[in-house]
Amino acid sequence: MPDHGEAALTEQHGVMQLEVIAAESRHEPVVRRLLELYQHDFSEFDDNDVDDHGEYGYDRLPDYWTDPARHPLLFRVDGRWAGFALVRLGAPNDMAEFFVMRKYRRHGIGLAAARAVFARFPGAWQVRQLETNPAATAFWRRAIPAPFEQDHFEHGPRQRFTMPEVDADV
Repeated sequence: MPDHGEAALTEQHGVMQLEVIAAESRHEPVVRRLLELYQHDFSEFDDNDVDDHGEYGYDRLPDYWTDPARHPLLFRVDGRWAGFALVRLGAPNDMAEFFVMRKYRRHGIGLAAARAVFARFPGAWQVRQLETNPAATAFWRRAIPAPFEQDHFEHGPRQRFTMPEVDADV
């Protein structure tokens, strides 16, 4: 059963310490602000614009605190916010959104965070990317810790795989 509390997965990467935590409703402002940074970066690929208030917004964000199938996770590096994942559980589980701040990219943080998210929710998964974002496809091909099949959905590549349950006693 996934942990919905403050428990964190902690891993060392060189001198950086990564924590992946289950976001609680009190973390909603942090997730919302990080989503704005994510959408700013992503606008290069999806051509979205800010609204009249200068924000991208994310209509489904409140659902992550009311829908038991949706799980917001936050990443901290050395105690500082570094990114997030929004996961939808189902058949298959879906990495709805995933973001690592630029400062923490290319240090193994995204790879470790992605694998920690997959391990938290064993079972069938899918990860989707836009055709216009080949760097994301290259990242996910490296980050997926199990054999995967790749096909295409409406907007680009999709990887499908099964994450086995990890035996905690080993």
